[in-house]
Amino acid sequence: MPVLPDAATWVPPDLELLRAGLLTPDRLHPLVAAALAPAHRAEGLREDADPVARARLVECRGATHRLGLVDGVLVPLDHEPDEIRREELLVALGGPPLPCLRVIDEAHRRPDCLTGVRERLDHGDTDGALAVVEGLLGPGAVLRAGPLRDELAAAAERRIAHGLYRAGLTGPGGSASTTRSRHADRSRRPTRSQARTVAFF
Repeated sequence: MPVLPDAATWVPPDLELLRAGLLTPDRLHPLVAAALAPAHRAEGLREDADPVARARLVECRGATHRLGLVDGVLVPLDHEPDEIRREELLVALGGPPLPCLRVIDEAHRRPDCLTGVRERLDHGDTDGALAVVEGLLGPGAVLRAGPLRDELAAAAERRIAHGLYRAGLTGPGGSASTTRSRHADRSRRPTRSQARTVAFF
């Protein structure tokens, strides 16, 4: 009888713990959770539909205010749009920002999850990093200047450089000069027919 390889019969311990109820998908790496518990992400998306359900609480001028995602953007839920516009104008003129606006600005520039985002990008998990950012700021957010945007921009540049390298458009160092110089050297070399012509004359 044929013998199956161990990998065909071995059950991952994460899966056993999930089945036994001793581990939740939240404690797994996002890629592992997506493979072992694909329905878990769908549940998370349903929770995000209600901005109040997952609102962050902020102490603002002696009261507890909420921040939540509305139309794909992180906004203060307890301030009127006119008040927000006035406060943003005040900040542009050099005034102190509302605590709610300050927390949103910090979330755009240097969020608490920055280390996790950086680690995901370093391991090539771009989708996971973007999911974390979108879960915090919303899919419609426009990133402001700061470490978070710098990390995402650097990751995008690395992906572009890698794609160019795989396509043979750049050298190993990510510079196109190596490839261009190699082509230039080839173009300067005489062809075989040119070499024979030179030899005759």
